[in-house]
Amino acid sequence: MQLGISTFGEVAYENVSGHAVKAHQRMQELLLEAKLADEIGLDVFAVGEHHRSDFIISAPEVTLGAIAAVTKNIRLSSSVTVLSSADPVRVFQNFATVDLISNGRAEIMAGRGSFIESFPLFGYSLNDYDELFAEKLDLLVQINKNEKISWKGKHRASIQNLGVYPRPYQQSLPIWIAVGGTPASAVRAGKINLPMTVAILGGMPAQFVPFVNLYRQSAQEAGHNPDKLQLAINSQFYIAENSQTAASEFYPSYELLMNRVGRERGWSPMTRQQFEFLRSPDGPLFVGSVQDIIDKLRYQHKLFKNTRFLGQIIKGALPHEKILRSIELLGTEVAPVIRKELGITPELQEK
Repeated sequence: MQLGISTFGEVAYENVSGHAVKAHQRMQELLLEAKLADEIGLDVFAVGEHHRSDFIISAPEVTLGAIAAVTKNIRLSSSVTVLSSADPVRVFQNFATVDLISNGRAEIMAGRGSFIESFPLFGYSLNDYDELFAEKLDLLVQINKNEKISWKGKHRASIQNLGVYPRPYQQSLPIWIAVGGTPASAVRAGKINLPMTVAILGGMPAQFVPFVNLYRQSAQEAGHNPDKLQLAINSQFYIAENSQTAASEFYPSYELLMNRVGRERGWSPMTRQQFEFLRSPDGPLFVGSVQDIIDKLRYQHKLFKNTRFLGQIIKGALPHEKILRSIELLGTEVAPVIRKELGITPELQEK
């Protein structure tokens, strides 16, 4: 199982038109996080696209290009690229460029996005939410397979026998579909035989087993081998020297984020009791000691047989050195145990 880091690059709102000091600092921290993750042998570093004042990554390809320049081995992915409101031609070109810079380490994680700010920003209607994604995913997959394409859709100008350049250093770019739990999304990913990333941020992981089974069943019914499917689980995480320290240090930042988003979506306020339930052994939050995280990775692997886990950073008010320590513990103490148990080395994962 591959182990990696995911981040949205959250930042405190600055209310400025320029001289964004906090955004600058957070971007420099992201580069340090990625560099550390690479040095300690983690497999993936992923950055998520948002168009909000509380996140700094609106252009994941640019961020990944900078990360490519300071790393050597780690896979570089979006988490996610909001494909519904993007141009698939430019998405492919940008990630192919990252692939050339990084010597073949780029990946695309395409999704519809859990936030909707990009739709009005780029002139798309939320009434076309599902149709936009399906159409643009089709175009992206075709571009990835063919140097020149002819394509016609509803929401983008047609393409008639035109080439899309540059081409990536890899034979083709890995394209993952990121989903949150909608059955139609699992069916789509299975039918077109693409790797799938499931974000498990609130519900209990066991509740997602039928969802993952649907993904594999759909692939099989479409004539694909479900045993060869790649599946990633993405969950929020924080590791400290012991379980209670991890909980106490992480909770203030987690509460702040969840309540800020919750006010927008009409959720009930987050409580410490709810937080403790979510980080219980069979809950979705990977917050605790090294042993807690190892046990939870074992548990979820038994549920899903997933091939990848991405731990999503929430920095909030946490000192950056504690974030770096959490990443370090994942790479130096958690990863060796999981890899040994599953009989997998980083070299084998690349083959």
